[in-house]
Amino acid sequence: MRRLRPLQDPKMPTTRIEMFARSFLWLPALLLLTPTAAAQDEKAGPVFVDGQAQVVPAFKDRKNWIREELWVETSFDSDGDGKNDRVHVDVTRPGQTDTEGLKVPVIYETSPYFAGVGQGDKQYFWNPEHELGAKPEPHTPSPSIQYADRKRRGGIVSNSLVNTWVPRGFAVVHSESPGTGLSQGCPTVGGDNESLAPKAVIDWLNGRAKGFTDPEGGTQVTATKWCTGKVGMTGTSYNGTLPLAAATTGVDGLMAIIPDAPNTSYYHYYRSHGLVRHPGGYMGEDIDVLYEFINSGNPERREWCNRHVRDELLEKLQDRITGDYNDFWAGRDYTNKLDKVKAAVLMVHGFNDWNVMPEHSIRIYAALKAKGVPHMAYFHQGGHGAQIPMRLMNRWFTRFLYDVDNGVEKDPKAWIVREDDKPADPTAYDDYPNPAAKPVTLHLQRGGNQVGALVATKGTGQGTEKLVDDVSITGKDLATAAESPTRLLYATPALTQPIHISGTPKLSIRMTASKPACNLSVWLCALRTRDDKTSMRIITRGWADPQNAESERVSKPLTPGQFVAFTFDLQPDDQVIPVGDKIALMIFSSDRDFTLWPKAGTELTVDLDATTLELPVVDGAAAFGKATGGK
Repeated sequence: MRRLRPLQDPKMPTTRIEMFARSFLWLPALLLLTPTAAAQDEKAGPVFVDGQAQVVPAFKDRKNWIREELWVETSFDSDGDGKNDRVHVDVTRPGQTDTEGLKVPVIYETSPYFAGVGQGDKQYFWNPEHELGAKPEPHTPSPSIQYADRKRRGGIVSNSLVNTWVPRGFAVVHSESPGTGLSQGCPTVGGDNESLAPKAVIDWLNGRAKGFTDPEGGTQVTATKWCTGKVGMTGTSYNGTLPLAAATTGVDGLMAIIPDAPNTSYYHYYRSHGLVRHPGGYMGEDIDVLYEFINSGNPERREWCNRHVRDELLEKLQDRITGDYNDFWAGRDYTNKLDKVKAAVLMVHGFNDWNVMPEHSIRIYAALKAKGVPHMAYFHQGGHGAQIPMRLMNRWFTRFLYDVDNGVEKDPKAWIVREDDKPADPTAYDDYPNPAAKPVTLHLQRGGNQVGALVATKGTGQGTEKLVDDVSITGKDLATAAESPTRLLYATPALTQPIHISGTPKLSIRMTASKPACNLSVWLCALRTRDDKTSMRIITRGWADPQNAESERVSKPLTPGQFVAFTFDLQPDDQVIPVGDKIALMIFSSDRDFTLWPKAGTELTVDLDATTLELPVVDGAAAFGKATGGK
């Protein structure tokens, strides 16, 4: 969920309407006033066209911007020094907030990355090559991050968002997460201080918390003379997690958030249905490794933080042996903390994000919808992070920070970028999942070591089929092989009509293993054969630990030869599968890119008659039947 740069200023093409509005905005006033009177009396203010805040020439001049550095005092002491931590903050605002008494709302981004990050080298990750259930060998901690002290920092936390929002009549605020950069405290990777730190900054903007010119002592600084008290937050990846963290506190003044690819549960980032599962591209990473990646704070407190947070909390409680859900993970799962959320939420995510997977945003979106919180979603077909259409962001922030009645609440709830469309041209839907999607239950027919059938008609007497684990073979090679003892593959006929999948597929499986523990991995693929060569495109994926068949919190070793039955979710999706593709379900054991790497040889046996795939399809069984030649 990291290694992206902070959200950059999106390109903002000027429409003809905007150009017309800007050209003639001040004309009525100029016609009524003499040049001298206009120069004396005209004050700059925000301008709105089509429900969006426009660039105002008077706000665009950077020479007039006011930039401030301060430290906001929080309500916690996370580094054990006996004093409440202060977090490092910068402010950029139009000069008119001083010279003309203008008050503006705030766009706020907070991050643990602003002061630099660790090397991220895999030699400092956990070694994934060990047996399931075995105690892993210790890993080498990452080298310390160079401290970016105040002298070298120059007082500016970040320039992200500034060029986009200050010219439109907003102030932009940044802060560094606790224990990173010039902020005091310890990094906790999902601990309460990550929620309470941005809350303190929002409280400061509303006059409820104290800000100072220095990390120790200093002159008190206030914001109420220039800030309306209304705040919107946004960011990508970890920077997208923290707006949600702040919203869970219910802090007054936080009116709207736009989290892009947020990690909403560290368990779901590092585990999957009881299985130790790594984020795509970061094999061997775990929550203690992420701590080391962001631990850029004051070197004088790092040893204390390492001992009390990394060693005694994160590494001790993350449990790389069983992968079970526990109270430690529950405390870092924001779906358990949504009771106080009242900020309007626009979720953003990619359906092919295999780093922070789409379930992170889908779970939050569904929960907030059930709570009646103002909500909207923008989903795309790309990977980690998105260029959010400016129109969506602008309408969202303009409505909730400037109270402009632009009707955004009446807009469609879901905006999805279709497969061949540009990110700026999403298709509107009433909701996500598509309200027309209905579950279709698909059944497996024998032949999975080659290619068995995946059909909507339930059969009997299919019996069992086996696969033998071998992590050395990639999932792509398994899916495109004509035959393999290492996986079971079941496919529909080539589609004669497009199939629109929208929602969360589920696999119900009955299986046993030859050892007390095994990985279970599932891919849903689109296969196409041309000139005797098969190409593969991933639709979605899923992973689970059969030891957690009864409970995500309690593992029970498997008894070889004794079947267990359970159901688990794959990653959510919204995708149109084109004519000519086959929809294929692949069941295998160890996934080289995501799971631990045990020695080859574990045998899995699947009961075909008791194993089904539930696939959410727009127009349901009728559409699926037409596309596959059935009824």
